[in-house]
Amino acid sequence: MRDPVSNSKPAIRSVPAKPPVKSEAASAQAVAGAQRKRLRQVELLLEVSRRMAAYDTLDEILTALIDVTTEELDAERGTLFLNDAETGELFSRVAQGNIQREIRFLNHTGIAGHVFTTGEAVSIADAYADPRFNRSIDEQTGFVTRNILCVPIKTFKGEIIGVSQTLNKRRGKFTRADLQLLEALTTQGTLALQSARFLESMKKIRRQEMEFIDVVSEVTADIKLGSLLQKVMGEATRLLNAERSTLFLNDEKTGELWSEVGQGLESLQIRLPNTAGIAGAVFTTGKTINIPYAYADLRFNPAFDKRTGYFTRSILCVPIVNKAGKIIGVTQVLNKRGGPFTHEDESRLRAFTAQISIALENAKLFADVQQIKNYNEAMLESMSNGVITLDSQEKIVTCNAAGLRILRTATDGIVGRSAADFFGAANSWVMDKLRHVEEKQTAKHLMDAELVLDDATLSVNFSVQPLLSMEKKRIGWMLMLEDISSEKRLRSTMSRYMDPGIADQMVANGAEMLGGKNVHATVLFSDIRSFTTITEQLGAQGTVTLLNEYFTMMVDCIQREEGMLDKFIGDAIMAAFGIPVGHDDDADRALRTAIAMMNELSAWNQLRAREGKPPVEIGIGLNTDQVVSGNIGSKKRMDYTIIGDGVNLAARLESACKQYGAHILISEFTYRALRGTYRLREVDIVVVKGKTQPVSIYEVMDFHTEDSYPSLVEAMGLFRNGVQSYRKRHWAAAGKLFDEVLALNPHDKVAALYIERCAHMAATPPPDDWDGTFVMESK
Repeated sequence: MRDPVSNSKPAIRSVPAKPPVKSEAASAQAVAGAQRKRLRQVELLLEVSRRMAAYDTLDEILTALIDVTTEELDAERGTLFLNDAETGELFSRVAQGNIQREIRFLNHTGIAGHVFTTGEAVSIADAYADPRFNRSIDEQTGFVTRNILCVPIKTFKGEIIGVSQTLNKRRGKFTRADLQLLEALTTQGTLALQSARFLESMKKIRRQEMEFIDVVSEVTADIKLGSLLQKVMGEATRLLNAERSTLFLNDEKTGELWSEVGQGLESLQIRLPNTAGIAGAVFTTGKTINIPYAYADLRFNPAFDKRTGYFTRSILCVPIVNKAGKIIGVTQVLNKRGGPFTHEDESRLRAFTAQISIALENAKLFADVQQIKNYNEAMLESMSNGVITLDSQEKIVTCNAAGLRILRTATDGIVGRSAADFFGAANSWVMDKLRHVEEKQTAKHLMDAELVLDDATLSVNFSVQPLLSMEKKRIGWMLMLEDISSEKRLRSTMSRYMDPGIADQMVANGAEMLGGKNVHATVLFSDIRSFTTITEQLGAQGTVTLLNEYFTMMVDCIQREEGMLDKFIGDAIMAAFGIPVGHDDDADRALRTAIAMMNELSAWNQLRAREGKPPVEIGIGLNTDQVVSGNIGSKKRMDYTIIGDGVNLAARLESACKQYGAHILISEFTYRALRGTYRLREVDIVVVKGKTQPVSIYEVMDFHTEDSYPSLVEAMGLFRNGVQSYRKRHWAAAGKLFDEVLALNPHDKVAALYIERCAHMAATPPPDDWDGTFVMESK
């Protein structure tokens, strides 16, 4: 039988392969190496977490994280940048000795900005070949950047809060593993970074709150208005890191915002209508205004900058509201250092003003009470009449200076003594009057009574008044003594013919005042327009009634600013500011009087209109100059008055109001003497009748409202440009600008006048030496 094996093909013997001893060992080593590397990375990340937990401050955590990443990546330098969302910057802190310095740049610039905005990690082998790299830092420091690793710092929610950057691998170049390690290390430290930054923010807020509380406590402890304003402005400037600040309080009597303190300015009082400018807008609307660029805002008036040389960049203005919700003023802060004011600045300033508003009201109330007290004391001390007060036991409590002089005694010789003891038996009638007043509870007057003193007998007018408490209970008496001896008789007689204050000066100075003297004063003339027509309509009785009402209002305006009413000339008024007593701001007093006269007249005309009566219009002229003041007349009749060219120019300006359709015109001399800020426009350069020298004249616009002059600010700007073009002989351009003024206000007579002049000048050009001067042919 055939062996089956023999019929088959020869079998192929398989040679067993050699066991892979070496490859398995290498694989095992690689696996072990990877495990060790992962273990090392895990240990490193745990070490990072442990080290981060040991630090409390953001600076310590930043430093520790940078040290770890630099060391583990074998790099020369490392930096960790965090994002400041408020400023849009990336910042890092660098230790320089004992001082921490911040490096800041916009969060979209450079390689770090690219990583922050895109959220993509980058590994740059050649920094100088990358267009995003900023070489200027290397040029400034001398450091040469070769290669860069930069990764975003992300929270667990995926929000990018910064970037981590390492520079210059010491051996070779950064690898993909290095990039992953940097991302892992950064991610591990993110929680600690967030916590430290949050804690730092809370500490900052807490520190600001405590500082805020300390500041408010210190400021509100002051009850004196002047020093309180000084402190408030100082703290507002410091808290907001600004250059200047001003606090304006509202004067309800005058309708003005005023301030006595301006940080960084010389001490002066600023007054402006409480509807004017940025401060007026905030006061009237109660809304905060934050202007990053002042000159780009139409509400900003650059006139104050021009006068002081200061340049306003940014403005933050907030209302001051009291506990009753009433706006009592505004706080204005200028030029924040480092950029415009932020919403946080607005909140801090509003909170600050809310806290100090109570202190301001208390200080203002205290100032008012103190002013009343000082006024009363000053009034008593300045009175020529003696004032003596007694308590309910008839004991003398006070005696003013005039009383001491009349009674020829000293304070310790009368205060504390009983009235019966002091006046004695020779003046028993004094006690009789006291008894009568006590019984009747009404005042008692005695004219030309004899008061016997130790060495003399005086003629006095004597009055006794009961002193009553708020509950109308008698708490004592007040005695008034008027000395009508020879000097008093002379004053009384002269006072019938002239102002009592002037009479006192004449008695005191004798013949010295008769010769007159040169004084610097501001003269005011006012006159009623079309008065003849009004008198024909009203008749004699109606004319007298109208003049009495009109003069009462106008004289009150003059006396409020301590001006001297010189005389009435028919329906005209002549007044002066600076005589017989001068003030540093007499020009301002005169102008405030003129504005007040227009405002009073406007209110009066509204009342007349409701009664069906025609309105009264006036013109006012002001001029500031040297004038001669003194008594002029005869021995039988004298008038204390002023004369001179300065008086004549004021009268000419009042008359010129008719020609220019203006209500208040002032000369360039008054304009230069003004201290306050007003709405003025230069209307012409004129040579008045009887003079040869030209003078610039200005129209005062402060009293206008939106009804009386619409779009006033815009019109004033167009008018100013029109006058400039006119004086440059650009007749067509000037005429066009004046047409635009008339489009805003068809009743602007000055603009219409210039349109006629431009047409005339274009047809008949002036000589080459013409300087814009206009010669007035009439008075």
